[in-house]
Amino acid sequence: MRTWLAAVIAAVIAAVLVFTDSTASGDTEVGPLPSDTDVDYQLGGAVAAPGHVGIVVRDRHAQPQAGRFNICYVNGFQTQASQKRFWKKRAGLLLRDRRGRLVVDAAWGEWLLDLRSGQKRKRLARIVTRWTAGCAADGFDAVEFDNLDSFTRSRGLLKRKHARKFARLLTRGAHRAGLVAGQKNLAGFDGHQVGYDFVVAEECGRYQECGDYVDDFADQVLMIEYRRKDFAATCAGFGATHAVVLRDRDLSANGVRTWC
Repeated sequence: MRTWLAAVIAAVIAAVLVFTDSTASGDTEVGPLPSDTDVDYQLGGAVAAPGHVGIVVRDRHAQPQAGRFNICYVNGFQTQASQKRFWKKRAGLLLRDRRGRLVVDAAWGEWLLDLRSGQKRKRLARIVTRWTAGCAADGFDAVEFDNLDSFTRSRGLLKRKHARKFARLLTRGAHRAGLVAGQKNLAGFDGHQVGYDFVVAEECGRYQECGDYVDDFADQVLMIEYRRKDFAATCAGFGATHAVVLRDRDLSANGVRTWC
């Protein structure tokens, strides 16, 4: 009798520990992206998406479109160029080179975040997770965290392992807020390992990477192209099974938008 009772107690304790660990990690069960619909990528300005578009991606400062699956854009690994005043007050969280200069993504004028220490990652995650919670409060269904690949532009100061650890903190924050978490780019990186649920793949047709994303995320891949010949190739290869949109590179409100 004592042996049986001890076994029951041990089983109950194990179950409680598993539940507690899962809850603390923020690994909330979230649903997939809608299937059999198109996507519109509206970071440069919000406009009403046409009826055949069921998924809309907008900046976190915009409002979601009613009746659609809305994805909130958050620049998770770099700063927005328009937020320099905010980040200057938190300069210790920005990546600097060996001469003390801020490391910049020259293409967009964005500073890279310093992800090298666990302490800084936690401080940065609190900031980004607060934005993520704001997306949820505004009615978004999901979030995409941009610039996962910023370590490739860090002059060797950041490593893939730093990005992985930080991404894990961000996806946990998204799941705690009840949002589906999206990986942005970085073909060949199976984001499931750190909690990503879907991918936003820019120019995967141009760089022949669409298949890499599909191998990891099946139909949970949104494909954005900026050149017509790449769009045509992506539509030919994946348009029957995936949401593909052609946009102008500035993603302007009244710019190019074409679907397969």
